[in-house]
Amino acid sequence: MKHGKKYVDSTKTVDRNKLYDANEALALTVSTAKAKFDETVELHIRLGVDSRHADQQVRGAVVLPNGTGKSVKVLVLCKGENVEAAKAAGAEYVGSDEYVAKIQGEGWMDFDVVIATPDMMGVVGRLGKVLGPRGLMPSPKAGTVTPDVARAVTEAKAGKIEYRLDKTNIIHCPIGKVSFGPEKLEQNLNTLMNAVVKAKPAASKGQYLKSCVVASTMGPGVKVNTAKYGV
Repeated sequence: MKHGKKYVDSTKTVDRNKLYDANEALALTVSTAKAKFDETVELHIRLGVDSRHADQQVRGAVVLPNGTGKSVKVLVLCKGENVEAAKAAGAEYVGSDEYVAKIQGEGWMDFDVVIATPDMMGVVGRLGKVLGPRGLMPSPKAGTVTPDVARAVTEAKAGKIEYRLDKTNIIHCPIGKVSFGPEKLEQNLNTLMNAVVKAKPAASKGQYLKSCVVASTMGPGVKVNTAKYGV
């Protein structure tokens, strides 16, 4: 893959073999972000687990203290009194069967988060093939299947992110925008790292945090020293 001049210049300031402390890594990430838009900063964590085994899955959700910098469109699938509660909390779309039909029939996907009440899961299950591959399927572990829809909507709007392993045992998560600056990004990074460490499966043996890289949308990856997180 051929990279542009700005990317090549940015890579010259990053030592590929060095493990940087989080604050140093984020300062580098911010300084090497040269795009004309406010780039997203992502964290990529490789874990010493095997995602093929059910007892080594790592998945959960966490509210980043400084949010993600992205406005989130929320769809809540619910009925009865929960409808008004979800609307009052700021959900863009609230309903039940009509939205399920819209997703199934029209391929409608104009939302970033799906929240559902437990009584809706029989209906929501029909959307598994559509929402699952996109990481949008509601789940109790992520707090997106809940009777307390108002709280779930508020958290989603405040910058709650879901983390999960991909097939190569890596977690990819946004931790904010370049415009946040290193300090706020570090607070978000620490919150996510602590959540992932806390979610370490009992079946995991050996080194848990294999590697950690932070990068902006168009910038080079910077390796982060994970020693302070203790696993």
